[in-house]
Amino acid sequence: MYSILLCLFIATVLPILAKAPLAIAQAKTGRYDNRLPRQQQASLTGFGARARAGHENAFEALLMFMPGAIMVMVMELFSAYTIGLAVTFVVARVLYHAFYLLDWDKLRSLVWLVAFACSILLLWEALIKAL
Repeated sequence: MYSILLCLFIATVLPILAKAPLAIAQAKTGRYDNRLPRQQQASLTGFGARARAGHENAFEALLMFMPGAIMVMVMELFSAYTIGLAVTFVVARVLYHAFYLLDWDKLRSLVWLVAFACSILLLWEALIKAL
């Protein structure tokens, strides 16, 4: 249970950590606009635009991962398989953001698919065990 709970914690913190490169990009425009940060973010290009997209996608991925991870914990489906899925999700999401910032689009898409598959497979595991 601890491993999946830890992965859930890390996945929850990742969108906040993904904000750091975005904040740096905003600051590099001359100042961080704390009054209208989203307006400033919308005007970013290049690295800043990728940082924003990666930050937003981290929230989207979290919404896919949480139900499966929670169902695995609630149903006590702890196995090497489910733990492996949770760990793989977290690793893929860290790589996803790094690849986004580096503008490595093909690898980014590949690890996005891996993380997405992990989320779906966690849900699937809970669904088939509920039958």
